[in-house]
Amino acid sequence: MERSADDRLLAFAADHHAVFRGNHARLCGLTDRQISGRIALGLWHRVYEDSYIAAGAPLTWKGALLAACWAGGFRAAASHRSAAALWGLAGGRRSVVEITCPRWRRAKQHGLVVHETKVFEGIDIADIEGIPVTTPERTLLDLGAVCHESVVEMALDAAQHRNLVTRASVARTLSRLGKRGRNGAGTLRRLLAAREPERRSPESEMETMLIRCLRRNGWPEPVPQYEIRHGRVFVARVDAAYPQWRIAIEYQSDEHHSGRRASERDNDRRLRIMAAGWFPVEATLPDVRSGGARLSAALRAVRAKAA
Repeated sequence: MERSADDRLLAFAADHHAVFRGNHARLCGLTDRQISGRIALGLWHRVYEDSYIAAGAPLTWKGALLAACWAGGFRAAASHRSAAALWGLAGGRRSVVEITCPRWRRAKQHGLVVHETKVFEGIDIADIEGIPVTTPERTLLDLGAVCHESVVEMALDAAQHRNLVTRASVARTLSRLGKRGRNGAGTLRRLLAAREPERRSPESEMETMLIRCLRRNGWPEPVPQYEIRHGRVFVARVDAAYPQWRIAIEYQSDEHHSGRRASERDNDRRLRIMAAGWFPVEATLPDVRSGGARLSAALRAVRAKAA
């Protein structure tokens, strides 16, 4: 039995985060008069211009984001903090709907942030669950305009660690789009210039915060994710290290280092590091949040011992 126009439209909406446009309704077989009638009767609720959701269906953040991209027209895409949330990067926010498009001619709406740009090519747009979104490289560039540098660094580290970007791909995007005066370009350029080309990326946002804390206290850049070896034998991979002083720094989180078994495992690991001639130093969340004075004192004492 052939499905009705309304059934076809509901099936379409089910695959598009519950939202649809007037044009989608027409393609499913509804006339303009039927569309107007459903809106007047309250069977459909308007999300953004010419985008709707059926009464009773929950409007999710992704649904609102997709509807906003449709309203933005040609090459509109989720960007900045919304794009970071879709990619699972630091700086992501679901409390706003944020898009970029070549031109926005519609009235401002609550909770919607629109960025207009003349430099927005297809190469800068990807797709996540049917939602057009800026590529990870473009997202990192845009984040520099709306987030603190520390947040952009955490996002960059995570994107590299998850192989969403490479140093080369970020540099190419920066070279193509990061002209003088462009918001966010200076932040990303500084971050790239400060890191070695072959530098490993920290595995967590807290490790990135740890490295930033060390910098603020005047310590040189440590080597993230350093592999300690005793001769040719692998001993451990630590969060950060100063090989010149044989100092191994480990970030200790309560989530992953609680319980008797975890404590025994950590102690065994610490002893193996010490047996290899290294000096282990623990860093905790309070150390990082308080500015790192206690951590710096511990590092100075260990460095003196190593000397």
